[in-house]
Amino acid sequence: MRLLLAQISDLHLDGSDRATRRATQVMDYLRALPRPVDAVLVTGDIADHGEEAEYEEAARILDAPFPVLTCPGNHDVRAAYRKALLGRPPADGPVNEVHRIGGVAILMCDATIPGRDEGRLDAETLAWMHDVLDPDTPALIAFHQPPVVLHHPLPDSGRLESPGDLAALLDAHPQVVGVLTGHAHTAAASAFGGRPLVVGPAVTWTLRLPWEGDGPADREQPPGLAFHILDDDLRLTTHYRVVLP
Repeated sequence: MRLLLAQISDLHLDGSDRATRRATQVMDYLRALPRPVDAVLVTGDIADHGEEAEYEEAARILDAPFPVLTCPGNHDVRAAYRKALLGRPPADGPVNEVHRIGGVAILMCDATIPGRDEGRLDAETLAWMHDVLDPDTPALIAFHQPPVVLHHPLPDSGRLESPGDLAALLDAHPQVVGVLTGHAHTAAASAFGGRPLVVGPAVTWTLRLPWEGDGPADREQPPGLAFHILDDDLRLTTHYRVVLP
């Protein structure tokens, strides 16, 4: 096994005891694992209102003895995210970061369109991705909005616009071994551009699938997370886990 990664998504921290408890519960579970993860990937919607106080709380909750990598979602606000979560000067441009963990490049990408639920990898972000992807280094790409419609409760308006741009990037970079997203509030697995596409479950609450009963949201479902195993053959294997109270 080359890497053991955990993915959490959609914390929607809003200052409420409920959101704080659920996010803390998941991070406490990860800190207590007998085999530490190599990194945790947080795929967006960290704050619910994009306020600095929400990111200050996120910084406290996400503090861990292993790397915690983040990217913004449609509920996040770039300037506050940079200032209060990353400790950097506030700015409104895309928040893109590359991390190298165990010989693998992990691209945490900003696919947000300020003020909208839809996502898009804009020209600046796509150019950055092409620049940082090294043909000799295996890579994972993570961002918030999935590039495909996964199920009925997630409408077309919530997905990544212009997914052909991502498909073209994947065609140009065969070293990318998988794509990780959030936003759907439901664990899901598919494929895109010939790569595994994995959607991490939400920490805050879960969307019911059409056959799971009336009403779109299940706020009583325990928070979940995904574990990703990247082996020496660069095969990406994913396991989902529900964190019980």
